[in-house]
Amino acid sequence: MTIFIAGGTSGIGYALARHYLSKGYCVGICGRDLTKISEKNDENLKAFQADVSDMNAVLSTLHSFLVDKNGLNIFINCAGSYAEDVAGRISYDEAEEMLQTNILGTVNCFEAARKVMKNQKKGSIAVIASVSGILEYENSSLYTKTKRSVLQIADAYRRALKPFGISVTAIAPGYIDTEKLRQLNQNDLRKKPFLTDVETAVSIISEAIEKQKKLIIFPSKMKWMMKSLSLLPSSLLNIIMFRKAKWMKND
Repeated sequence: MTIFIAGGTSGIGYALARHYLSKGYCVGICGRDLTKISEKNDENLKAFQADVSDMNAVLSTLHSFLVDKNGLNIFINCAGSYAEDVAGRISYDEAEEMLQTNILGTVNCFEAARKVMKNQKKGSIAVIASVSGILEYENSSLYTKTKRSVLQIADAYRRALKPFGISVTAIAPGYIDTEKLRQLNQNDLRKKPFLTDVETAVSIISEAIEKQKKLIIFPSKMKWMMKSLSLLPSSLLNIIMFRKAKWMKND
C-alpha cells in the first residue's frame, strides 16, 4: 500500500503516518516545516516540504514520491489553519491563511490526487474537516465557514470521481487532544467537550477510509450535539455559539 498525507508532519497527520508505517506501508508526507518531524529514520517514510496552497508544489511533490512506486492507494489531506474570530478580532494574515489553506489547499490536494488516481481507475481520497462545519448559520466563524466549504468540496469531488472508482471520505472530528490544540489553549483543555485522544482518532479515521465511508463525524456525543444544534433557528444558534465562544475565551 502507498499512502500520501498532506499536512503530515505533525498532529493527526503525523499520527496517521505512523499508523500506516506500523503496517509496513510506504508513506509520503508533506508540510511547510519538516523540523516538526520527530522520527526520520524509517526507510518507508518520505518527507517533503510543500505548502498545500501551492498547486504546483503539491503536484510535483506527489510525483516525486511516486516516481518509483506502483500507483497511489490513499491520499489524505490533513492540512489546516485555525484562528478564532467569533469572540474577538482576526487579522488579515490569519484570515488569508485560513482561506488559502482550508479552501484552496483542499481543492489543490483533490486535484493532485485526482490527476494520479484517474488513470489508475481506483484509489481513496480523504480530507479532514471539522464537526463545526456541519453547522450553518449567519454569524459562524470564518474557520467554521471554511470547514463547511471543505465538506461541500468533498461532496462535489465524491460525485465527480465515483465513475472512476475513486472514493472520497470526509472526516469531521470534534476536539482531538493534539499538541497544537494544547498550544492554542495554554495546555488547558477543560473547556473542550468530548475530547478524543489521538490514538482513538487515528483508529476511527483509518477505519472510515478503509471502509470508504462518505462522511464520518466523531465522537458520537459531539455528533449528536451538533446535529441537535443544527435544528435550531439561525438567530438562536447565533446567540448560543457567540456566548459559547466568549465562554471558551474566558471573556
